Amino acid sequence: MARILYFSRDYSTHDHRFLSALGKTGHQVYYLHLETRGHTLEDRPVPAVVEQVHWAGGDRPARLQDGLRLIMDLKRVLRKIKPDLVHAGPIQTAAFLVALAGYKPLVSMSWGYDLLMDAQKSKSWAWATRYALQHSAAMVGDCQTVRQMAVSYGMPSERIVTFPWGVDLSHFSPGLEARLELPPGMRSRLGWGEEVFVLLSTRSWEPIYGVDILAEAFGLAARQHPELRLMMLGNGSLAARLRQIFMQGQVIDQVVFPGQVKQGDLPKYYRAADLYVSASHSDGTSISMLEALACGCPVLLSDIPGNLEWIMPGQQGWFFRDGNVQSLAEAMLEAVENRSVLLEMRRSARFLAEQRADWEKNFPELLKAYRLAGVN
Repeated sequence: MARILYFSRDYSTHDHRFLSALGKTGHQVYYLHLETRGHTLEDRPVPAVVEQVHWAGGDRPARLQDGLRLIMDLKRVLRKIKPDLVHAGPIQTAAFLVALAGYKPLVSMSWGYDLLMDAQKSKSWAWATRYALQHSAAMVGDCQTVRQMAVSYGMPSERIVTFPWGVDLSHFSPGLEARLELPPGMRSRLGWGEEVFVLLSTRSWEPIYGVDILAEAFGLAARQHPELRLMMLGNGSLAARLRQIFMQGQVIDQVVFPGQVKQGDLPKYYRAADLYVSASHSDGTSISMLEALACGCPVLLSDIPGNLEWIMPGQQGWFFRDGNVQSLAEAMLEAVENRSVLLEMRRSARFLAEQRADWEKNFPELLKAYRLAGVN
């Protein structure tokens, strides 16, 4: 049995899944998180089999001026726990701090945005990326696009383990009541008849996710097809801007805002939708995309590299040009006009999830990275 210290930025749904799975491996697992960013990312507690470590960080947003204090206390934590391996990410924050502390072996885990966006912010971010990867015994990423970026920053390809994290296919499923052919009762509860065509967004209301592009495109498309509806889950810094766009487009009455939805309730929203839409400007393997596919919901995605690794246009959904409002609006209209193909797309979406996005099958790939770092 090895002692594993899992170190992440904040406590998210993804952290809960990794910690739960690691807790079943027989290893002694410790959990450390860098910061709290002012909103709850996961409402379930840290798994009971995992020991949460209290230290100088974790209770507020991390700041550059906190760096020295955090490194010194991280060294204290490492001396106390004496882990056999530290599993840390994102690259320029948690993994970088471990590298600066001089600890080995380090398995860095990319969260997608750290390599696809943060590494390009400035020379200092690029340097931090290279430093963390140079001091990593192995790295974990969720798609080929992330792998290629890691290699470009100096990580040897043979030290990278690539696997899509996947989803719980028993939880994210079409559901017995949906039967793949019929929408569940949520439509009637919202007062929507069979004629409406429901779009779903589950991304945070932040610039990186292109939700403003989605809002503008919906306005264009909904004026041509009044039967269009949009379920806009979540919240974020663009809340006022999004409502302004919907108001100006005179489509606010065709949008519902369910707020922040718990993980346990998400499947019913995917099942109620005709089409999942993501206008994200950057993604590795998007977990929300995998959730939609697993629930048998076709997808409409920006044509960024991470998405292109997954979807065959016309089989599980469609693409539009990233950042292009007109292209997204046209794709929405194409989906409405071709709704007859959605049943087959739903089946194809679920089949793809079963083949490539099964968390239970994919998680053991992580342990290959541990073995590369010398821990069995």
